[in-house]
Amino acid sequence: MGGYKPQANLPFVAAYVANDMGYFAEQGLAVDIKHSTGQGEHLKLLLQGAVDVTTADADAVLKRRAEQDLPIVAFALFGQRGNQAYAVLEDSHIRSPKDFEGKVVGYKLYQNPDYLAMLARAGADRSKITEVSVGFDPRILVERRVDVYPVFTSNEPDLLNRIGFPTRLFDPADYGVATLGLTYVTRRELIEQQPDLLARFLKATLRGVSTAESNAAAAIDIVMRYAPQEERPHQVAMLKSELEMAAGPVTDELGVGWATREQWQSLNDSLLEHGGLERSVNVDTAFTDQILQRTYRDRTLVWP
Repeated sequence: MGGYKPQANLPFVAAYVANDMGYFAEQGLAVDIKHSTGQGEHLKLLLQGAVDVTTADADAVLKRRAEQDLPIVAFALFGQRGNQAYAVLEDSHIRSPKDFEGKVVGYKLYQNPDYLAMLARAGADRSKITEVSVGFDPRILVERRVDVYPVFTSNEPDLLNRIGFPTRLFDPADYGVATLGLTYVTRRELIEQQPDLLARFLKATLRGVSTAESNAAAAIDIVMRYAPQEERPHQVAMLKSELEMAAGPVTDELGVGWATREQWQSLNDSLLEHGGLERSVNVDTAFTDQILQRTYRDRTLVWP
């Protein structure tokens, strides 16, 4: 039913805990979890009907809607803020994005809209920054070939710390930039034709989140069975970070997985302003709370 990459991001953990603990079975579901190889394969599998649910960043959902009008819809949000930040070594004299001026700042594929928005919010003059393509190896920061390196918040800072190079992070959300993280996505036809199926899937995975939060060690045991090549301490650190990013004012009020139309609209507007979208998206076509409405009652997860 779902397509994921095997590591300790929260939607992945939720699905495997739900599977291992029998939560899917309690919802009358037999779930086959497939591993994606990356490079957009998970969305191809979704559109082909080979999987019914997968994950995607919120900004990617909007981008796919804007550029290709793909019939994908996010129905739960696991990142109340984006999962990318900008790292400097702990001994760096850089204390704000304004201090990026005169420095070498790396980008992985392109300058992300959240980076551009953060610079604007901080009053930094981008013309005074040297921006270079750095790929996906954070050791370039250790070797001081760049002063600032873009990182996935739950992953690379811990990797750098583990080899003896602690970092400080500049998170665009801390500067008032609208960002959102990972979502569960499905095809629009399933939202319309099988909402009960999706609601039962979401109930089970949200119960998996709750179990992972209350017993992280047991959750990581499950992750390691499916990803034995990974290092357990790193997976522990990733899960802790992902759980923190899944919480915020909206989840305090409504529960894990929730998002509001206002959050999605703010993300759309920020992406549009800073070159992340070629046109504005009707956010009601990109996100629905219809499945969440079936999953919660009076802010409490309906179980079973």
